[in-house]
Amino acid sequence: MATYEFPPKLIDAQNELDQVRADLRTLFERVPWSVEPMDARETHENTWRPASRPASPGWDPEDAAEIARLRAMELEIAEVLVCHPYWTEFAPGDVLAVRDALKHHREQEPASAAS
Repeated sequence: MATYEFPPKLIDAQNELDQVRADLRTLFERVPWSVEPMDARETHENTWRPASRPASPGWDPEDAAEIARLRAMELEIAEVLVCHPYWTEFAPGDVLAVRDALKHHREQEPASAAS
């Protein structure tokens, strides 16, 4: 895999995006399945793919606010990443591979730098 000299701002933004997405995953695992209160539901017994959901009390207002804040941060950081002038240094067909390398930049760091 090729290595690239990413600008520190891009590396910082990618690290921040990774953290925001991890925080969102953790929060989504904790909150109920439905944003709004919903009754329990179950498909008919003869359905080809049975499914059921327990009743949901809905999201707590604090959780909803935190999710909205994190989603807004995620979009803001993604804009910084996508619109950075660094990408203009590459042919359009190469940007995807370089962007993927940024997503996995920690795997390219030497062992001494990672610790």
